[in-house]
Amino acid sequence: MKKVIVDMDGVMADVYHQLIQFEKRDTGKEVELNEITGKPELEVFPNGKKHVNEVGFFRTLPLMKGSKEAIEYLNSKYELYIVSAGMEFPNSLREKYDWLAEHFPFITWEQIVLCGSKKVVAGDVMIDDYPKNLDHFSGERLIFTQPHNELVENETYRRVNSWEEIMEIL
Repeated sequence: MKKVIVDMDGVMADVYHQLIQFEKRDTGKEVELNEITGKPELEVFPNGKKHVNEVGFFRTLPLMKGSKEAIEYLNSKYELYIVSAGMEFPNSLREKYDWLAEHFPFITWEQIVLCGSKKVVAGDVMIDDYPKNLDHFSGERLIFTQPHNELVENETYRRVNSWEEIMEIL
């Protein structure tokens, strides 16, 4: 059975939606997704570091469209692991675990890997939105489109724009 590794933030959870909402709440500035293509998150969201360290930020992330159904499908077909970097933002460890328990109750604690670096992760397929996580992965690399990676061109990645596309591939 193939081992499939799935990232949380920006793949299962809609971090951009949350950052947009928090930025609007704190500054009144309305950020439009179509205006931030290729720009680093901290350039677009100057308060982003503060926001991701805020209690509740990761716990209240909205689901990425189609992620629940797709993860349930992948879980039934593959050896599935949810791998998310959490050490940089210590509040996120508990919040990510609780978020997964709420939205993906069929994922067991044994399938959840909250880590510092994903360089040690091995499997057959990895779905992530950050090239830095995919670059060290030796299996098939699916890059989930987000504004910060839209301009990235790398022949070792297969670009996916939605969970529907992922289900067609896998």
